Amino acid sequence: MEFSIKLSETTIENFYRKLEEGKLVAAKCSKCGVIVFPPRPICPSCYSESLVWIELEKEGEIITYTIIHVAPPSLKPPYVVAVVKLKNNIKIIGMLKEDIDKVKVGLKVKIEVESGEVMEGWPIRPKIVFTAVK
Repeated sequence: MEFSIKLSETTIENFYRKLEEGKLVAAKCSKCGVIVFPPRPICPSCYSESLVWIELEKEGEIITYTIIHVAPPSLKPPYVVAVVKLKNNIKIIGMLKEDIDKVKVGLKVKIEVESGEVMEGWPIRPKIVFTAVK
């Protein structure tokens, strides 16, 4: 007996494809309205499989951050990794592309996408970075 399984569009693989196109997206449940980020094929609130893509704004505010002093070979320490809150309360993690002495909680940032780097044993994925809003 053969049967097919219909997979949702809102998978992490499709998220990265959209990110490569410069789109920052999340999944929104058509049944209960919950916004899911990172996207998943099933709503974690009501377990519906009816999710659709929504595009997120590309500006937010730093709510916390850390300064990395010991880094993998492909990155030059020190650098900042921050958590940014978007207007719809979505939180996103990325690297801050500013001087360390300029980082602070409450800093308004713009979200950008950079090409992924080759790291042995890891898939090449686009990278989310933040720059201060001027």
